[in-house]
Amino acid sequence: MSAPSPLARRSFLKLTAFSLGSGAIGPAFQGLLANAAIKGRSLGYGSLAPVADETTGLKLLQLPEGFRYMSFGWTGDNLADGTPTPGAHDGMAVIAEENGIATLCRNHELSSVRKAFGPAGITYDDNASGGCSNLQFNMRKGEWLKAWPSLSGTIKNCAGGPTPWNTWLSCEETVVEGGDSDDGETLDLHQSHGWIFEVAADGQTQANPIKEMGRFVHEAVAVDPDTGIVYETEDRGSAGFYRFLPKTAGKLADGGRLEMLRVKGQPDLRKLGENGKTFDCEWVAIENPEKRHADESERDAAGCFSQGKAQRGTTFARLEGCWYGNGVIYFDATSGGPQGAGQIWKYDPKQEALTLVFASPSSEVLDSPDNLAVSPRGGIILCEDGDYVPQRLHGLTPDGNLFSFAANNIVLKGEHNGITGDFRGQEWAGATFSSDGKWLFVNIQTPGITFAITGPWEDGQL
Repeated sequence: MSAPSPLARRSFLKLTAFSLGSGAIGPAFQGLLANAAIKGRSLGYGSLAPVADETTGLKLLQLPEGFRYMSFGWTGDNLADGTPTPGAHDGMAVIAEENGIATLCRNHELSSVRKAFGPAGITYDDNASGGCSNLQFNMRKGEWLKAWPSLSGTIKNCAGGPTPWNTWLSCEETVVEGGDSDDGETLDLHQSHGWIFEVAADGQTQANPIKEMGRFVHEAVAVDPDTGIVYETEDRGSAGFYRFLPKTAGKLADGGRLEMLRVKGQPDLRKLGENGKTFDCEWVAIENPEKRHADESERDAAGCFSQGKAQRGTTFARLEGCWYGNGVIYFDATSGGPQGAGQIWKYDPKQEALTLVFASPSSEVLDSPDNLAVSPRGGIILCEDGDYVPQRLHGLTPDGNLFSFAANNIVLKGEHNGITGDFRGQEWAGATFSSDGKWLFVNIQTPGITFAITGPWEDGQL
């Protein structure tokens, strides 16, 4: 089957129509459904210079002239319940907006085996340190309001994605379980890991994995609002691109079928560098989505990837960010391309076509793109996660023109929570726009800070 049943599709369209009528549709999809075009604006926003944070006064970011920002939710800051904010801020999205208040969900990519940080009601494995926190921001006043735990007891929550029904899908980037060995130490985990979890905007999350979405080294997901199909990326050196066809659109916990992309005549696209090259696509079924691969190496032991490859599925190089926008699914291969510095792909679900939008010619131009998002104006924001210093945020136009938008400028000497160090080489993560496009929210993973950025967006192509 290449799409959900007609009944499932009608159910999802009814859900979407209701959401549009009630104003409840996820803000990440408002504006994007209109397939916004970028016209008549300059490519970038000009040169970058250090700008002072309106929260701390520290010059944490380099931005173009006219842009400003405020930090929030540093590692160690108290959450609303008094719990210290976990570190390793990663994937994030705006998942709800009401009366000018944006609610975001933020991943914490923690992998240690220790007591979960959240209350029992939202905890999956009480001996796992990862999870999510939700944050609220007043878009009218430009003020951060609060943050609280929203999912707990998971491992390596790397990225994920927003849904049109105001939730966040948080993905575990691991397949460990109790009894596994890590550096010679036996892991005392109480549950299996490698799953996707759905997180509610109000934080009242049922911490149950959606196992039919697959058990592998997950990275990010994107939902096509026209069909309810969920697209999933896999962060391994030999990776697949997947889709989940739910039995009931909008209700992923009801189960469904997992499939892997097969690009016709292209078993391996890891080194492709021909920008604009387009291929025809089809999909192959993964019969046992709960079967994990043996370890983090290229050996797979009948996991999802090897099941797909047995049916001539296509290999990519470390797939990471994934986002629906402009009517297509964008995703990146962080170590793809002829130089291993990254590829940006788009998949058109209506045409069943895959196109290489941009392959980085060098790390100086674009260094290992990771999380990505599409603005309501149609531009693409790319988070770097490589070795280039400083790490940057880039803008990319839908037709493949790249420009730098921001740079990491974090050097601390204990000014906040006693944090000290030069963090300019640390990765950006979790970029996401408000539905009106006025605010860009984004993380620096280490030392763990969330930012709200605003400015003259109309002057460029984001």
